[in-house]
Amino acid sequence: MLSNLKPQDPDKILMLMEEFKADTRQGKVDLGVGVYKDPQGVTPVMRAVKAAEKRIWEEQTTKAYTSLAGTPEYRDAMARMVLADVPQDRLASVATVGGTGAIRQGLELARMANPDLTVHVSDPTWPNHLSIMRFMDLPFVQYRYFDSDTRGVDFEGLKDDIAKAKRDDIVLLHGCCHNPTGANLTLDQWHEVIEILDRTGAVPMIDLAYQGFGDGLDADAEATRLVARSLPQVLIAASCSKNFGIYRERTGILMTLTGDGGARDMAQGAMAFLNRQTYSFPPDHGARIVSTILSDEALRNDWKDELEEVRNTMLGLRDQLASELRELSGSDRFDFIARHRGMFSRLGATPEQVQKVKDESAVYMVGDSRLNIAGLNRDTVPVLARAIIDAGI
Repeated sequence: MLSNLKPQDPDKILMLMEEFKADTRQGKVDLGVGVYKDPQGVTPVMRAVKAAEKRIWEEQTTKAYTSLAGTPEYRDAMARMVLADVPQDRLASVATVGGTGAIRQGLELARMANPDLTVHVSDPTWPNHLSIMRFMDLPFVQYRYFDSDTRGVDFEGLKDDIAKAKRDDIVLLHGCCHNPTGANLTLDQWHEVIEILDRTGAVPMIDLAYQGFGDGLDADAEATRLVARSLPQVLIAASCSKNFGIYRERTGILMTLTGDGGARDMAQGAMAFLNRQTYSFPPDHGARIVSTILSDEALRNDWKDELEEVRNTMLGLRDQLASELRELSGSDRFDFIARHRGMFSRLGATPEQVQKVKDESAVYMVGDSRLNIAGLNRDTVPVLARAIIDAGI
């Protein structure tokens, strides 16, 4: 039986990681994998996370299952963090295995509700979005998003394309810090997107993987909250990997907002059913870390302070890189890097130029020219800037 299996296409980012490890050159720079690194190149355990884990270790008396949906403390804490004062009488939620699990469960839920579902997803988007949908044999189309000339959002193209979505289709949107481009919609543009969705009856599904990494914890959730207040049906897939730094704990949540209490209860039951079929009970350790931090004022404030340090470090690196490139190029054509938000920016370079940067300067980025800003430090920014100019980008 197993001999009948077919080889799977390798993940390009994971391949890049292995190639980087095998590179023996001194001073090599990894800007490929989407993980935050401090100026010393370490992905740290946040202070509040260490404190919360110590408290859990000291106080926890059982490792018994929680519930199919996860603990109410975690789900309530995440709802407050993501949605703030959005009325929650329409809200259903389940804990998931990371943000990726939330995406998968959200798509499964949407297909249960609409067997004729088509998903509309940005071009480009996080590659795993497309991989998951292909594996699910779920029809999808891509809407225009990134303008390679301006390195901003092709908003007119986006509007034209999502207006073609049918009632009860899913339009997958990045809540902030768009991956892989770093180019975000403005709040005024979000209002226009909402008008289109309201007119067509398509349902937004928001991937919120980087809350706190862009303009701040509340500012990064503002668009998601606006959508949640404005439309009768919304799906939200949120991750704690980046903003709590608990990547390996696989901590996420799927939230749905529905038109009434009956639909909410139906959605809650369906999501719990999907958890049962997929992995039975969701993992609890990461969720308990998050709920411990968010429910304790001192821990929450310390976490928010450290998250701001992370965010400001990335903004400083963006400004430094844009400044270096302005000086080397004698132009402002790279100023978009300072305007982008989150961990990533897409340079708009060709695969050949990306290869040249790797071969000649030992700087690794994804083939579509997505670079991880958090993989830089003050000493490697000039190395990248010179490599970009020498490659003719």
